Amino acid sequence: MIYLDNSATTKPDPDVLHSFQQVATHYFGNPSSLHSLGMDAERLLRKAREQAGGILHVNPTEIVFTSGGTEGNNLAIKGIALAHQNRGKHIITTSVEHPSVIEACEGLKQLGFEITYLPVDSDGRVHVKDVKNAITEKTILVSVMHVNNEIGTIQPIQEIGQLLSDYPKIFFHVDHVQGFAKVPLNMNEAKIDLCTISGHKIHGLKGTGLLYVKHGIKLFSLAHGGGQEADIRSGTENVPGIVGLVKAMRLANDRYYKEIDKLFDLKHYLMKALSKNRRIEINTPERESAPHIVHFSVPGFKPEVVIHALEEKDIYISTKSACSSKSADESQVLAACGKSYDNAASGLRVSMSFDTTAYEIDKFITELTTVLDKLSKVMG
Repeated sequence: MIYLDNSATTKPDPDVLHSFQQVATHYFGNPSSLHSLGMDAERLLRKAREQAGGILHVNPTEIVFTSGGTEGNNLAIKGIALAHQNRGKHIITTSVEHPSVIEACEGLKQLGFEITYLPVDSDGRVHVKDVKNAITEKTILVSVMHVNNEIGTIQPIQEIGQLLSDYPKIFFHVDHVQGFAKVPLNMNEAKIDLCTISGHKIHGLKGTGLLYVKHGIKLFSLAHGGGQEADIRSGTENVPGIVGLVKAMRLANDRYYKEIDKLFDLKHYLMKALSKNRRIEINTPERESAPHIVHFSVPGFKPEVVIHALEEKDIYISTKSACSSKSADESQVLAACGKSYDNAASGLRVSMSFDTTAYEIDKFITELTTVLDKLSKVMG
């Protein structure tokens, strides 16, 4: 099997699975319980929080464990909006965000919030001047993803953070789900107030993630109850999943330092090979894009047909975000980049991991060429 859909999800690392099993088997107590089983679980939870803080270079008390990217984004956006609406009800984001950001903002519209969706250039990148021009006296939040999950564009997060440092009443949220352990991001240098990370994108387990919440920031809780996670996210903590998440974060970081150049080399190799095929239009920018994502279109070909044809050869790729791949044909990200309908409706995404090999990329290129040749004959 050649798996090239790592932006949708990754295969759990065996060490992560082992950690989960060990904790679930031997430390199954409720961390809020007063007996020894509960206290053992609470110690593991505290240690995991300290390790997560160390990895992100933030205070452990600023870590809120969640069920993943969607919850983290919703908690950040709705939590800020509902807690600070007395100061204003204006939120700024971009037209190329993940559905969990777009739909959270659309939900807030129903509560009377005003949402500004910033345009992007042909590479899918937002301009800092557009952020500045969109700010009003009622703006309370700016939410911009670090790495686009569809085409891999890196947004100018540090520059936006520096801009917003002149507006102390505006909070800055970053969806870092596709960027963690692929594209470095310093929370402090970028002046980030809230940041989302998901476990299953980095060889952790589904249902795990965290939200960085800068010290002193007040959020309206979306899950009231026992007051867990600093009264921000109530509910009995998933200690085995949390331990697995932090293990995945550490392992992913280690591989970044050792293997990031290899991943960039594979990306450039793939893009060069694809560019030689006259049917293919590459959508991922050559510069300022993540090392693991290559997005391209084959106008005139239905992407689902290409995907299933490759699947028959045991090769797995995707179209767009897994959270929107079953929606309308046209990619909203590509449309926002100014691509034609034919381009936006025929997009395909290859997303690699540190486990991807040159042999797998060569095999994919060969089989893709074969598939397109056969399909073109059928299409006449």
